[in-house]
Amino acid sequence: MSDAPVYAASPMGAPKTFAECKTQDERNAWAAAEYRAYLSKQSTPDKDITDNEIMKASSLNTPLAPNSRLATLAAFPARGRELLPLVPPVAAPRPYPVAALGPVLSAATECIASKCQCAPSLAAQSVLGVASLATQRLADVRMPYGQTRPLSLFCVTVAASGDRKSTVDNEALIPVRMHEKNLKQQYDSAYGAWKVGHSAWAAEYRKIENDKRLDRTNREAELKALGSAPVEPIKPLLTAPEPTVEALAKHWPVLPGALGLFSAEGGQFTGGHGFGPDHRLKTAASLSSLWDGSGIRRLRAGDGIADLPGRRLALHLMVQPDAAAAFLSEPILRDQGLLSRILVAAPDTLAGKREWKKGVDGLADAMRRYVAVILDLLERPASASNAAGNELTPRALDLSAESEAVWGAFYNRIEKAQAADGALEGLRDVAGKAAENAARVAAVLTVVERPEAPDIQAPEMRAGCEIAGWYVAEALRLAGAHRQSPILRNAIKLLEWLRAKGKTEITRSEIMQFGPSAVRTKSEAEAALTSLEEHGWLVPFPIDGKGLRWSVVKELNQ
Repeated sequence: MSDAPVYAASPMGAPKTFAECKTQDERNAWAAAEYRAYLSKQSTPDKDITDNEIMKASSLNTPLAPNSRLATLAAFPARGRELLPLVPPVAAPRPYPVAALGPVLSAATECIASKCQCAPSLAAQSVLGVASLATQRLADVRMPYGQTRPLSLFCVTVAASGDRKSTVDNEALIPVRMHEKNLKQQYDSAYGAWKVGHSAWAAEYRKIENDKRLDRTNREAELKALGSAPVEPIKPLLTAPEPTVEALAKHWPVLPGALGLFSAEGGQFTGGHGFGPDHRLKTAASLSSLWDGSGIRRLRAGDGIADLPGRRLALHLMVQPDAAAAFLSEPILRDQGLLSRILVAAPDTLAGKREWKKGVDGLADAMRRYVAVILDLLERPASASNAAGNELTPRALDLSAESEAVWGAFYNRIEKAQAADGALEGLRDVAGKAAENAARVAAVLTVVERPEAPDIQAPEMRAGCEIAGWYVAEALRLAGAHRQSPILRNAIKLLEWLRAKGKTEITRSEIMQFGPSAVRTKSEAEAALTSLEEHGWLVPFPIDGKGLRWSVVKELNQ
């Protein structure tokens, strides 16, 4: 577009705002001058307004068309309008403290990250989740205030499609799958023997029960001598991708006492039945109870009573960014406390930087050691209080005097940061669990390196505090992006849709008919439009008494 004189403001000068214009000449002059200033900032000029239209608006007494770009600009101050970001800029993630994971887990993390060409934090999340699964059945940690806590860790990794989530998880879960295969072979043999034994016991029970020659005293004696029914063998399942609370309560009596909720498609769980509007609070409360080590206790009219103490659950979900934003910003989950228990990592993608390189056939030495160590932990007998062996009673790991001092210093540092105007003032829920997560991580590292250790030493506690500190920093980094209100999330989706469709103007009815599914109701569309207006991305103007149309504001670099 040329810089012809017709773009200049009228000799009388353009008022500061459109509202100050007294005549049509002033309005035309103001709009032309404003549009010239607008175009001067654009790397790609707006093609919606032609030179002739600018000339007409600036030199003739022609009313501005109510649906024109010039009329839209009338809503702006002369110097333009500030565009407020919908989400605060997210800083780059800090490097994950891989070395703090200890010799076995750090070497496995580096090996997986190199082989799968993924971010180290993504590999570390998978490896730490597997380590938690393997160790939680063997030990608890005794906190400095006397209470014991399980070694269960809840991890969530935010990664987009193509970031090698499934590939990484498959590598980290190699020893778990091997152990499940061994358990399956043992189960097949044990189940056959149990079925024969149970049938024989049931037949004998019915025989005694129906024997009319026995009086009550003799019948009771016979039944007592027969004993209880044979215990069904534990099913060979260590991990489940998306169980509901009801399914856990129903089937856990015949499952191992320590389970892992692992999924490379965690959105199926966070967006599934258990986290639907009618169930999310119940699911969150049950998961929090398991994290605390309280097991499951349910009383339902239809399902009866489920009292399952001594259960342990490790969790690692890999979730895509949009699903993660919805899950991690859900107010109910934050108020309930589940989100404060979660260790979140959101590594930058390496897509576009992963040149092909042929890997080494088979397992590297670091992975062989990792597999051997995790397999050994999974195969060790776990202390239990019931005949089935799944009501766990792990030993308690104490903190040595030096490690307790290390833990106390970390606790105090995190606590001070939660004060008014402190770095963690707005993240008190996550910060409040940081010291406990540090102790859990230290205990996991201790059992991995020294399975029979009676206590946690200072090096492991320093490592646990360093890792827990990284997760606090990561939560702080992601606080703006993952603490969005539903209205703001919908506004972001609407703006992305407008840009993708190349829209310069839009009406509410168009949004409700063709827009993103999240804003196709009147209330949701109006809320998203209002949010975009408040942030400067949309400008409303009337349509001849037929409601409003909104003009889309471009960024200067668009």
